[in-house]
Amino acid sequence: MSTEALKKSGSKDIQKSKSGFSKWIVDNVIYLVLLLLVVGIVVASPDFLSMTNLINILSQASSRVIIALGVAGILILAGTDLSAGRMVGLAAVVSASMLQASDYAYKMYPHLQELPLFVPIIIAMLATGLISAISGVIVAKFHVPPFIATLGMMIVVYGTSSIYFDRPPYGAQPIGGLSEKFTTFAQRGIKLGQYEFPYLIFYAIIVSLIIWVIWNKTQLGKNMYAIGGNPEAAKVSGVNVAKNIIIIYMIAGLLYGFTGVLEAGRVGSATNNTGNMYEMDAIAACVVGGVSLTGGIGTVPGIVTGVLIFQVINYGLAFLGVSPYIQFIVKGLIIIVAVAFDMRKHAKKK
Repeated sequence: MSTEALKKSGSKDIQKSKSGFSKWIVDNVIYLVLLLLVVGIVVASPDFLSMTNLINILSQASSRVIIALGVAGILILAGTDLSAGRMVGLAAVVSASMLQASDYAYKMYPHLQELPLFVPIIIAMLATGLISAISGVIVAKFHVPPFIATLGMMIVVYGTSSIYFDRPPYGAQPIGGLSEKFTTFAQRGIKLGQYEFPYLIFYAIIVSLIIWVIWNKTQLGKNMYAIGGNPEAAKVSGVNVAKNIIIIYMIAGLLYGFTGVLEAGRVGSATNNTGNMYEMDAIAACVVGGVSLTGGIGTVPGIVTGVLIFQVINYGLAFLGVSPYIQFIVKGLIIIVAVAFDMRKHAKKK
């Protein structure tokens, strides 16, 4: 080979290498930025990496993982769900109202006998699962854009939970006095050595495994990715698009309900504003975790990672005493950057 040919070949290799590096930067820039933020927090306060703090982060992230997995399924369908946070609130007030201690003076249902723990949990989850399935019907059968359908449902659900919550004779007071079995379910944990790992962490792990199996080992999961990637092609291939969309929405609603139950138990009370804006954090965590807003792309490990990254930043900024208003600004910028790079990465996908 001549010297000139060698030079050209070397030049092409360098250009290809630069192109590959540039693509890697574009694909991973959000992770690099978030990593720098975490490193900055650790440098500012090395105590942040204590085992106690890490357990607290995992505990606080657990319910967020569950709601994010619900939202993610809808995002993979190339949809969105703005009602998720309000459904968390509905499930919280419904479950808390049925799980107050029998000797509590301000019970919402004074004559209600103490129920088995699983009954109010199932009722709350079925309520949110049904509401979310209705959203799925509106999207799949009436072809209403998911943004509008879930925006409307968000308002309906908030009104419903507010009516349920603001009941005589006590009015809009936080639903407290929860039974010990309920708080134990959400607040206690398993002792491993000198540390106690909350049950919440294990609930999140179990839910994540179930969703992973559904997405990766069932026909429903395959159909979900196919519909998100190209609904027309999926329909031509024999996929019942409407039916699968409704099921994915219903599963999301069940997860929102379980999140609401856990949040009520974790906090020890519930109001109609429990879960407010949780859907924004969930959507942001999904995008950071690799779920594409254009549909058809997303993994359970990526979503869990996205939630953990957000929770580390939230907890870290609070740990450093950063103003909550500054925290909102940081989270907003992360969302904008994550979505911008997601759109750039997948601009040519279709």
